[in-house]
Amino acid sequence: MAVKDSPTSWVQEHIRKYVETDGAEGHEWRPGVHTLLLTTKGRKSGELRRTALIYQPDGDGYVVVASQGGAPAHPAWYLNLTEDPVVHVQVAADKFQANARTAGPVERDRLWKLMTEVWPDYDEYQAKTDREIPVVVLERVKG
Repeated sequence: MAVKDSPTSWVQEHIRKYVETDGAEGHEWRPGVHTLLLTTKGRKSGELRRTALIYQPDGDGYVVVASQGGAPAHPAWYLNLTEDPVVHVQVAADKFQANARTAGPVERDRLWKLMTEVWPDYDEYQAKTDREIPVVVLERVKG
């Protein structure tokens, strides 16, 4: 099945370079800020949808934030993975299937601090919205 990339043009370009170079271009988006590619299955369309997200490793997993820049609604990719938590992830050249889950309150506090160390703007995004911005843990499927 074909994958549809983010409708945002600069994100599409970022994803294209990332995919074409196995992450040699795009994995480090800005100095010290790394991104992964997350592919979810559309909850309505059933289509595969891919976006690029800032991440931090945490133990064996990877952490991403469903901020959407502090928009009032959750991003579509987050809504998709709440329907179907089996996702595809690419970190540089490493491609794997993962299970996605939303961090609980205590874990979220710890992981939020981890993520704001690399992208302090998350605090600003949270201040702009009434929703609690979800923190998502991506855990590699073993086997």
